[in-house]
Amino acid sequence: MLKTRVLTALALLALILLVVYSGSFLAAAVVAALFLGAAMWESMRLFGSRRPLVGAAIWTVAFCLIIYYQSRFAAPLLLIACALIWGLRLAPSLAFGLPPVEGLRNRLLGGIYCVGILGCFVAILLLYQYSPLYLLSVMAIVWVADIGAYFAGRAYGKRKLAPSISPGKSWEGAIGGWLAVLALSAACVFVPALQVTFSAQLQAGLGWIGWLAVLTLLAAASVVGDLFESQLKRRAGMKDSSRLLPGHGGVLDRIDALIPVLPLALLVHSRF
Repeated sequence: MLKTRVLTALALLALILLVVYSGSFLAAAVVAALFLGAAMWESMRLFGSRRPLVGAAIWTVAFCLIIYYQSRFAAPLLLIACALIWGLRLAPSLAFGLPPVEGLRNRLLGGIYCVGILGCFVAILLLYQYSPLYLLSVMAIVWVADIGAYFAGRAYGKRKLAPSISPGKSWEGAIGGWLAVLALSAACVFVPALQVTFSAQLQAGLGWIGWLAVLTLLAAASVVGDLFESQLKRRAGMKDSSRLLPGHGGVLDRIDALIPVLPLALLVHSRF
């Protein structure tokens, strides 16, 4: 199992680095569309859709149209919608629970979550257009938060963060992940070679207080994204969103924390 997990991780890393540094926007768009289609298919299965492939195809076409036309207004409106969706509907569900699988409320929630996934992948390509390193620097915030939370949780975790959703997560782990993000981001600010990263540009544009506020928000958003997908899987009785990635589960299992973070980061980026 560990060997399979490592091999899959290496293959995914190689694919991401190859596409990111190829300089080809078309290649990046094609790979993004494939992963988006897989994520949409998994999401619809979690929401009990009877035709997940059809729904995934429709959302993938919508993604391709948005990227092809790159409307001056469509992308910003989508990013704002994503922020509102997470702040007003998806994050509160962690406290209030999910609706029954059968019913209009569940279908509406599924559509809302799919809009969030769509916004994440649109943000990926827009950040890629700014710079491959810039995109990776935003993703690294989520990855570091997850790694820091894992090790801090194992070492110090006592107070459960959301025991009914993900018993393994603790407040100490979440705080450890947040501190790891701040440490990495501070390094980006002070290392000359990393001045083109999101964290360094954030500090230059908003100052230290804005830097701290935004990174705290992004670290919290990554936890919310992770917990929301865990909540969906628990309701559906699934351990993983799918088996598309051997040893890792599904695409959603790998990007759940990125879904709320990337649109929010791109919104912040547009302000400095």
